[in-house]
Amino acid sequence: MTTYPFDWVDAFTTKPFGGNGCAVVYDDGALPVETCLAYTRETGLVECTFVGPSEIADLKVRYFLAEREIPFAGHPTIATVVSALSRKVVSGPKLSLETGAGVLEIDVSDDLIPQVAMTQNAPEFGVVLSADTVAAAVGLSADDIAAPPQVVSTGLPFVITILKDHNALKRAKLDAKALIKVREQAKHDDADMMEPYLVTLEGADDDGDTFARLLLAPPNPAEDPFTGSATGCAAAYLWHHGLIDAPDYVAQQGHWMGRPGQAAVSVLGSRDAIAGVKVTGQGRIVMRGDVLPV
Repeated sequence: MTTYPFDWVDAFTTKPFGGNGCAVVYDDGALPVETCLAYTRETGLVECTFVGPSEIADLKVRYFLAEREIPFAGHPTIATVVSALSRKVVSGPKLSLETGAGVLEIDVSDDLIPQVAMTQNAPEFGVVLSADTVAAAVGLSADDIAAPPQVVSTGLPFVITILKDHNALKRAKLDAKALIKVREQAKHDDADMMEPYLVTLEGADDDGDTFARLLLAPPNPAEDPFTGSATGCAAAYLWHHGLIDAPDYVAQQGHWMGRPGQAAVSVLGSRDAIAGVKVTGQGRIVMRGDVLPV
């Protein structure tokens, strides 16, 4: 009977039951897509990863939402590296992951709880959307939006939406029907297009510089506790459009869900020539076991 070991890891936190959880399954590429999707739905998590060998990197990582496979995701990357380091599948201080968005370079510190830094791709800036259209999709008015919403990808595309304050962020509520118009207006060929990523230029507490939410459409959970891929997209947007004074800051998310998480963010390059975005976080393994055959 073939079983596959897994770790349940909370990413972008140093404490268990914070940040964003991810199940990291070592299936050596054996499990078919439908089984990976079913397993992700069974966990109730936003995403799970399935890990196997790579000919071009240290590991190959497949990323799954409840309803589809995606090329890349941030918190599952942190979770996967934390798990693989713990199991001594890989070692630092440098390693690489083969993903659907290309080879991802990882730097690891030698702290008791390692700092895992992933360098996301140079951003692709896409369509600028109507504030009215995006606001309708998240239950707000155009007046709640502080800058033009825009599609940005550093491996996975999001509609980066800057809100005026925490009050607007708190009132946001996803309208799945109105979200269809956002996708249509985005004119994005990529089926992996994600929901609007809502960002404020004020931390959840004194440790943060930004605070964000990502509201998800069914069959996913209603909200993502921490979104590492979107954090990279938001950083590129903020730096490129002159909305932050320095390229290094602390991003926060999940506090209102009781799952506080944060990341250190560094945009690489000038405002008009961004070479990539480094997003750094930590993680804690909270459960370990085996996936049984189905």
